[in-house]
Amino acid sequence: MLSRVAENLYWMARYMERAENTARFINSTTQVLLDLHRGASFGWDVLLKVAGLDDLYKEHYATPNEADIMRFLILDERNPSSILASISSARENTRTFREVLPMEIWERINGLYLYIRDNAARATQGRSQRWEVLNGVIERRQSVIGLLMGSMSQDLAYQFLQLGRNIERADMTTRIVDVNSAVRLPDDAASAEVARERLWMTTLNALSAFQMYRQHVGVHVVGPAVVRFLLADPHFPRTVRHCLGEIENCLCDLVDYEVPMHVARHAWKRLEAMRFDNLTPESLHHELDQMQQDLGELHNAISRQYFSQRHMVNLAEQAVVTQ
Repeated sequence: MLSRVAENLYWMARYMERAENTARFINSTTQVLLDLHRGASFGWDVLLKVAGLDDLYKEHYATPNEADIMRFLILDERNPSSILASISSARENTRTFREVLPMEIWERINGLYLYIRDNAARATQGRSQRWEVLNGVIERRQSVIGLLMGSMSQDLAYQFLQLGRNIERADMTTRIVDVNSAVRLPDDAASAEVARERLWMTTLNALSAFQMYRQHVGVHVVGPAVVRFLLADPHFPRTVRHCLGEIENCLCDLVDYEVPMHVARHAWKRLEAMRFDNLTPESLHHELDQMQQDLGELHNAISRQYFSQRHMVNLAEQAVVTQ
Protein backbone atom coordinates (compact mmCIF):
# COMPACT_ATOMS: atom_id res chain seq x y z
CA MET A 1 0.00 0.00 0.00
CA LEU A 2 1.34 3.42 -0.95
CA SER A 3 1.71 5.85 1.94
CA ARG A 4 -0.51 8.38 0.14
CA VAL A 5 -3.32 5.79 0.00
CA ALA A 6 -2.85 5.01 3.70
CA GLU A 7 -3.01 8.73 4.49
CA ASN A 8 -6.14 9.24 2.40
CA LEU A 9 -7.83 6.30 4.14
CA TYR A 10 -6.86 7.67 7.54
CA TRP A 11 -8.19 11.14 6.76
CA MET A 12 -11.35 9.86 5.12
CA ALA A 13 -12.17 8.05 8.35
CA ARG A 14 -11.34 11.13 10.42
CA TYR A 15 -13.48 13.42 8.30
CA MET A 16 -16.45 11.06 8.43
CA GLU A 17 -16.13 10.65 12.19
CA ARG A 18 -15.75 14.41 12.58
CA ALA A 19 -18.92 15.08 10.60
CA GLU A 20 -20.96 12.67 12.72
CA ASN A 21 -19.56 13.89 16.01
CA THR A 22 -19.99 17.55 15.08
CA ALA A 23 -23.63 16.70 14.41
CA ARG A 24 -23.79 15.03 17.83
CA PHE A 25 -22.01 18.01 19.38
CA ILE A 26 -24.56 20.44 17.93
CA ASN A 27 -27.55 18.28 18.85
CA SER A 28 -26.20 17.99 22.38
CA THR A 29 -25.91 21.75 22.58
CA THR A 30 -29.44 22.17 21.23
CA GLN A 31 -30.76 19.80 23.88
CA VAL A 32 -28.87 21.71 26.56
CA LEU A 33 -30.59 24.89 25.43
CA LEU A 34 -34.01 23.26 25.54
CA ASP A 35 -33.37 21.81 29.01
CA LEU A 36 -31.78 24.87 30.62
CA HIS A 37 -33.12 25.41 34.11
CA ARG A 38 -34.36 28.85 35.04
CA GLY A 39 -31.41 30.92 36.14
CA ALA A 40 -28.92 29.01 33.97
CA SER A 41 -27.36 30.51 30.85
CA PHE A 42 -25.24 29.31 27.96
CA GLY A 43 -21.92 30.81 26.89
CA TRP A 44 -21.55 30.53 23.12
CA ASP A 45 -17.98 31.82 23.24
CA VAL A 46 -17.02 28.93 25.54
CA LEU A 47 -18.61 26.47 23.12
CA LEU A 48 -16.29 27.64 20.35
CA LYS A 49 -13.29 27.24 22.65
CA VAL A 50 -14.39 23.71 23.55
CA ALA A 51 -14.57 22.92 19.83
CA GLY A 52 -11.11 24.45 19.32
CA LEU A 53 -12.46 26.81 16.65
CA ASP A 54 -12.69 30.16 18.43
CA ASP A 55 -9.76 31.78 16.60
CA LEU A 56 -10.97 30.66 13.17
CA TYR A 57 -14.49 31.86 13.96
CA LYS A 58 -13.22 35.33 14.85
CA GLU A 59 -11.60 35.61 11.42
CA HIS A 60 -15.00 35.42 9.71
CA TYR A 61 -17.67 36.51 12.21
CA ALA A 62 -18.03 39.49 14.52
CA THR A 63 -19.73 38.11 17.64
CA PRO A 64 -20.54 34.57 18.85
CA ASN A 65 -24.29 34.02 18.54
CA GLU A 66 -26.33 30.89 17.92
CA ALA A 67 -27.23 31.55 14.28
CA ASP A 68 -23.69 32.36 13.14
CA ILE A 69 -22.13 29.51 15.14
CA MET A 70 -24.56 27.00 13.62
CA ARG A 71 -23.78 28.28 10.13
CA PHE A 72 -20.06 28.11 10.90
CA LEU A 73 -20.26 24.53 12.23
CA ILE A 74 -22.68 23.11 9.66
CA LEU A 75 -22.17 24.64 6.21
CA ASP A 76 -19.36 27.21 6.20
CA GLU A 77 -16.65 25.66 4.03
CA ARG A 78 -14.17 28.25 5.28
CA ASN A 79 -14.22 26.08 8.40
CA PRO A 80 -12.57 22.78 7.34
CA SER A 81 -14.22 21.10 10.34
CA SER A 82 -17.77 22.06 9.38
CA ILE A 83 -20.07 19.15 8.58
CA LEU A 84 -20.36 20.05 4.90
CA ALA A 85 -16.59 20.60 4.51
CA SER A 86 -15.75 17.37 6.38
CA ILE A 87 -18.08 15.23 4.27
CA SER A 88 -16.88 16.92 1.09
CA SER A 89 -13.25 16.14 2.03
CA ALA A 90 -14.14 12.54 2.91
CA ARG A 91 -15.89 12.18 -0.45
CA GLU A 92 -12.89 13.55 -2.34
CA ASN A 93 -10.49 11.25 -0.49
CA THR A 94 -12.72 8.25 -1.17
CA ARG A 95 -12.89 9.08 -4.87
CA THR A 96 -9.12 8.73 -5.21
CA PHE A 97 -8.94 5.13 -3.91
CA ARG A 98 -12.33 3.61 -4.66
CA GLU A 99 -10.71 0.30 -5.63
CA VAL A 100 -9.48 -0.26 -2.04
CA LEU A 101 -12.95 -0.14 -0.47
CA PRO A 102 -16.12 -2.21 -0.91
CA MET A 103 -17.90 -1.03 -4.06
CA GLU A 104 -20.98 0.32 -2.26
CA ILE A 105 -18.99 2.64 0.05
CA TRP A 106 -18.53 5.31 -2.61
CA GLU A 107 -22.27 5.32 -3.28
CA ARG A 108 -23.09 5.71 0.43
CA ILE A 109 -20.58 8.52 0.99
CA ASN A 110 -21.63 10.31 -2.18
CA GLY A 111 -25.24 9.99 -1.08
CA LEU A 112 -24.36 11.48 2.32
CA TYR A 113 -22.61 14.38 0.60
CA LEU A 114 -25.61 15.08 -1.62
CA TYR A 115 -27.90 14.93 1.41
CA ILE A 116 -25.95 17.49 3.46
CA ARG A 117 -25.31 19.70 0.42
CA ASP A 118 -29.04 19.91 -0.25
CA ASN A 119 -30.13 20.25 3.40
CA ALA A 120 -27.35 22.20 5.14
CA ALA A 121 -29.07 25.56 4.65
CA ARG A 122 -32.32 24.14 6.09
CA ALA A 123 -30.38 23.09 9.19
CA THR A 124 -29.69 26.74 10.01
CA GLN A 125 -33.35 27.82 9.84
CA GLY A 126 -34.52 26.60 13.23
CA ARG A 127 -33.77 24.16 16.00
CA SER A 128 -36.33 21.53 15.00
CA GLN A 129 -35.14 21.45 11.38
CA ARG A 130 -31.54 21.40 12.56
CA TRP A 131 -32.23 18.40 14.77
CA GLU A 132 -33.89 16.54 11.88
CA VAL A 133 -31.12 17.24 9.35
CA LEU A 134 -28.29 16.39 11.73
CA ASN A 135 -29.95 13.13 12.78
CA GLY A 136 -30.07 12.33 9.06
CA VAL A 137 -26.31 12.89 8.88
CA ILE A 138 -25.72 10.61 11.87
CA GLU A 139 -27.90 7.82 10.50
CA ARG A 140 -26.34 7.92 7.03
CA ARG A 141 -22.83 7.97 8.41
CA GLN A 142 -23.65 5.01 10.67
CA SER A 143 -24.75 3.05 7.59
CA VAL A 144 -21.31 3.64 6.05
CA ILE A 145 -19.58 2.28 9.16
CA GLY A 146 -21.89 -0.73 9.26
CA LEU A 147 -21.09 -1.52 5.64
CA LEU A 148 -17.35 -1.17 6.23
CA MET A 149 -17.39 -3.43 9.27
CA GLY A 150 -19.55 -6.03 7.56
CA SER A 151 -17.95 -6.21 4.15
CA MET A 152 -14.29 -5.12 4.32
CA SER A 153 -11.33 -7.38 5.02
CA GLN A 154 -9.41 -6.33 8.12
CA ASP A 155 -6.21 -5.71 6.18
CA LEU A 156 -3.82 -2.74 6.21
CA ALA A 157 -6.38 -0.46 4.60
CA TYR A 158 -8.87 -1.31 7.33
CA GLN A 159 -6.29 -0.63 10.06
CA PHE A 160 -5.66 2.90 8.77
CA LEU A 161 -9.40 3.53 8.66
CA GLN A 162 -9.63 2.34 12.26
CA LEU A 163 -6.71 4.54 13.32
CA GLY A 164 -8.32 7.66 11.90
CA ARG A 165 -11.76 6.84 13.23
CA ASN A 166 -10.64 6.15 16.80
CA ILE A 167 -8.33 9.15 17.14
CA GLU A 168 -11.09 11.45 15.93
CA ARG A 169 -13.72 9.73 18.07
CA ALA A 170 -11.67 9.97 21.26
CA ASP A 171 -10.97 13.65 20.63
CA MET A 172 -14.61 14.47 19.96
CA THR A 173 -15.76 12.52 23.02
CA THR A 174 -13.59 14.75 25.21
CA ARG A 175 -15.08 17.84 23.56
CA ILE A 176 -18.67 16.69 24.00
CA VAL A 177 -17.98 15.95 27.68
CA ASP A 178 -16.42 19.40 27.99
CA VAL A 179 -19.48 21.20 26.57
CA ASN A 180 -20.89 21.42 30.12
CA SER A 181 -18.27 24.04 30.85
CA ALA A 182 -20.20 26.38 28.51
CA VAL A 183 -23.21 26.37 30.85
CA ARG A 184 -23.47 28.83 33.72
CA LEU A 185 -25.50 27.15 36.46
CA PRO A 186 -28.10 28.92 38.64
CA ASP A 187 -26.94 30.45 41.89
CA ASP A 188 -29.48 28.47 43.89
CA ALA A 189 -27.87 25.20 45.03
CA ALA A 190 -30.97 23.02 44.55
CA SER A 191 -31.65 24.40 41.08
CA ALA A 192 -27.99 24.01 40.14
CA GLU A 193 -28.06 20.34 41.17
CA VAL A 194 -31.12 19.63 39.01
CA ALA A 195 -29.58 21.48 36.08
CA ARG A 196 -26.31 19.59 36.48
CA GLU A 197 -28.07 16.21 36.37
CA ARG A 198 -29.96 17.15 33.20
CA LEU A 199 -26.75 18.33 31.58
CA TRP A 200 -25.02 15.01 32.21
CA MET A 201 -28.05 13.14 30.86
CA THR A 202 -27.80 15.25 27.71
CA THR A 203 -24.10 14.42 27.42
CA LEU A 204 -24.82 10.70 27.64
CA ASN A 205 -27.58 10.98 25.04
CA ALA A 206 -25.30 12.93 22.70
CA LEU A 207 -22.97 9.92 22.61
CA SER A 208 -25.80 7.34 22.49
CA ALA A 209 -24.51 6.18 25.88
CA PHE A 210 -27.45 6.68 28.22
CA GLN A 211 -28.81 3.13 28.12
CA MET A 212 -25.35 1.55 28.45
CA TYR A 213 -24.59 3.85 31.39
CA ARG A 214 -27.77 2.72 33.13
CA GLN A 215 -26.93 -0.94 32.52
CA HIS A 216 -23.31 -0.83 33.62
CA VAL A 217 -23.13 2.03 36.12
CA GLY A 218 -26.56 2.74 37.60
CA VAL A 219 -29.81 4.62 37.22
CA HIS A 220 -28.57 7.75 38.97
CA VAL A 221 -26.85 10.23 36.66
CA VAL A 222 -23.97 11.71 38.66
CA GLY A 223 -21.25 13.85 37.13
CA PRO A 224 -18.15 11.95 38.32
CA ALA A 225 -19.70 8.60 37.35
CA VAL A 226 -20.62 9.89 33.89
CA VAL A 227 -17.14 11.27 33.32
CA ARG A 228 -15.54 8.01 34.48
CA PHE A 229 -17.81 6.02 32.17
CA LEU A 230 -17.25 8.19 29.08
CA LEU A 231 -13.50 8.42 29.53
CA ALA A 232 -12.43 5.16 31.17
CA ASP A 233 -15.00 2.43 30.47
CA PRO A 234 -13.20 -0.35 28.53
CA HIS A 235 -16.26 -1.68 26.69
CA PHE A 236 -18.35 1.22 25.38
CA PRO A 237 -17.03 2.07 21.87
CA ARG A 238 -17.02 5.86 22.28
CA THR A 239 -14.94 6.11 25.44
CA VAL A 240 -11.39 7.40 25.32
CA ARG A 241 -10.08 4.19 26.88
CA HIS A 242 -11.78 1.96 24.32
CA CYS A 243 -10.53 4.13 21.46
CA LEU A 244 -6.96 3.99 22.77
CA GLY A 245 -7.23 0.21 22.97
CA GLU A 246 -8.40 0.05 19.34
CA ILE A 247 -5.54 2.34 18.30
CA GLU A 248 -2.98 0.06 19.98
CA ASN A 249 -4.48 -2.98 18.25
CA CYS A 250 -4.21 -1.24 14.88
CA LEU A 251 -0.61 -0.19 15.48
CA CYS A 252 0.35 -3.77 16.35
CA ASP A 253 -0.70 -4.82 12.84
CA LEU A 254 1.59 -2.22 11.22
CA VAL A 255 5.35 -2.12 10.87
CA ASP A 256 7.69 0.26 12.73
CA TYR A 257 5.00 1.13 15.24
CA GLU A 258 7.28 1.74 18.23
CA VAL A 259 7.19 5.56 18.28
CA PRO A 260 3.40 5.94 17.83
CA MET A 261 2.87 3.17 20.38
CA HIS A 262 5.04 5.02 22.91
CA VAL A 263 2.90 8.14 22.46
CA ALA A 264 -0.32 6.11 22.76
CA ARG A 265 0.87 4.58 26.02
CA HIS A 266 1.70 8.01 27.38
CA ALA A 267 -1.96 8.91 26.78
CA TRP A 268 -2.94 5.66 28.53
CA LYS A 269 -0.89 6.60 31.60
CA ARG A 270 -2.50 10.03 31.84
CA LEU A 271 -5.98 8.48 31.68
CA GLU A 272 -5.13 5.83 34.28
CA ALA A 273 -3.77 8.50 36.65
CA MET A 274 -6.92 10.59 36.45
CA ARG A 275 -9.00 10.84 39.63
CA PHE A 276 -12.70 11.35 38.96
CA ASP A 277 -14.25 11.86 42.37
CA ASN A 278 -12.91 15.32 43.17
CA LEU A 279 -13.07 16.95 39.75
CA THR A 280 -14.21 20.56 39.54
CA PRO A 281 -15.39 22.00 36.20
CA GLU A 282 -12.06 23.80 35.91
CA SER A 283 -9.93 20.72 36.67
CA LEU A 284 -12.05 18.58 34.32
CA HIS A 285 -11.57 21.11 31.54
CA HIS A 286 -7.82 21.03 32.17
CA GLU A 287 -7.69 17.22 32.10
CA LEU A 288 -9.70 17.07 28.88
CA ASP A 289 -7.45 19.69 27.31
CA GLN A 290 -4.42 17.55 28.19
CA MET A 291 -6.07 14.48 26.63
CA GLN A 292 -6.71 16.43 23.44
CA GLN A 293 -3.05 17.41 23.35
CA ASP A 294 -2.04 13.76 23.81
CA LEU A 295 -4.27 12.74 20.90
CA GLY A 296 -2.79 15.53 18.79
CA GLU A 297 0.71 14.23 19.54
CA LEU A 298 -0.43 10.71 18.66
CA HIS A 299 -1.71 11.96 15.31
CA ASN A 300 1.61 13.70 14.67
CA ALA A 301 3.54 10.53 15.50
CA ILE A 302 1.41 8.44 13.12
CA SER A 303 1.72 11.07 10.41
CA ARG A 304 5.52 11.24 10.71
CA GLN A 305 5.87 7.47 10.78
CA TYR A 306 3.58 6.52 7.91
CA PHE A 307 2.61 9.57 5.83
CA SER A 308 5.47 12.08 5.81
CA GLN A 309 7.41 10.38 3.02
CA ARG A 310 5.10 10.54 0.03
CA HIS A 311 7.27 8.13 -1.96
CA MET A 312 6.61 4.59 -3.18
CA VAL A 313 6.43 3.31 0.39
CA ASN A 314 4.73 -0.05 0.29
CA LEU A 315 3.58 -0.94 3.79
CA ALA A 316 2.44 -4.39 2.74
CA GLU A 317 5.92 -5.29 1.43
CA GLN A 318 7.50 -3.97 4.64
CA ALA A 319 5.19 -6.16 6.67
CA VAL A 320 6.22 -9.23 4.69
CA VAL A 321 9.93 -8.42 5.17
CA THR A 322 9.58 -8.12 8.94
CA GLN A 323 7.70 -11.38 9.35
